[in-house]
Amino acid sequence: MSKRKSAKHKLDRRMGENIWGRPSSPVNKRSYGPGQHGQRRKGKMSDFGLQLRAKQKLKGYYGDVTEKQFKRTYQEASSMKGDTSQNLIGLLERRLDMVVYRAKFAPTIFAARQIVSHGHIRVNGVKCNIASRRVNVGDVISLGDKAKEMALVIEAQSLAERDIPDYVAPDGTDKVTYTRVPTLDEVPYPVTMEPNLVVEFYSR
Repeated sequence: MSKRKSAKHKLDRRMGENIWGRPSSPVNKRSYGPGQHGQRRKGKMSDFGLQLRAKQKLKGYYGDVTEKQFKRTYQEASSMKGDTSQNLIGLLERRLDMVVYRAKFAPTIFAARQIVSHGHIRVNGVKCNIASRRVNVGDVISLGDKAKEMALVIEAQSLAERDIPDYVAPDGTDKVTYTRVPTLDEVPYPVTMEPNLVVEFYSR
């Protein structure tokens, strides 16, 4: 499992945006970048800079997945029929840790990955501890017995800042069904994501 060693909110500060929409994000108070030069006026960013920033933001949003994993996902998206940017989002939204996060079984994507890796999640009744596993349409994702009593899970389910999207259908408080692969417009990002720029970055 890849660990995020740096502070989770550092990405928010670097991007100047509250990319997960959390009330505790420091961007809510300080919208400038970190460090002693963070408040300097920024010059116009190059096309490469914009593409790199879009990639870092999207990669960071999905739990700061490794570059190797992210690039492999892009390559798979580009080999599929249809729009590559839409395919990329569809593949990322099918990750098990993301479905757990969307189902409000965890307060953050990082916590969702931890819950999965510790064996607290069932896919169609079978325990799965691989966060990057792809969920298929019709799969039922549920909490293990221990997880139902965890403070982390209870906290997540009470969060007011996000709702369960339409493509994740809840069945009670401990089970959801993945009903369809969403389009970019359906994904509830708190900030604007630009997967088209990510595609441009990798196709240079």
